[in-house]
Amino acid sequence: MIEKARKGNRLGGISFAVQTCVEEAGFSVVRDYVGHGIGKNLHEDSPVPNFGMGGRGVKLETGMVLAIGPMVNEGTHTVKVKPDGWTVETHDGSLSAHFEHTIAVTEDWPVILSSRV
Repeated sequence: MIEKARKGNRLGGISFAVQTCVEEAGFSVVRDYVGHGIGKNLHEDSPVPNFGMGGRGVKLETGMVLAIGPMVNEGTHTVKVKPDGWTVETHDGSLSAHFEHTIAVTEDWPVILSSRV
């Protein structure tokens, strides 16, 4: 997925790679929440969907910084927000996980700016 974040590729290539990886593993990817650009503010354009078709969307340029953050569900991709207005859960009660990597598009290869450490 991250290797798709290269100069000249399109944002849809990342989206398609995320969806393909998740669904081939037997899971679903939430469509209500997306990754995002990072700049002077945390959440900026362009949105980075975790599903979609390759070859579409914004053309990636050197210097772009993106947060790729899929939410992956065991069951259906649909979610609901609880009455507290913050907590999100799957419609079918299945388990879900969310992880985010922040990457920079460079001339040669994407650089992962986030760390597991």
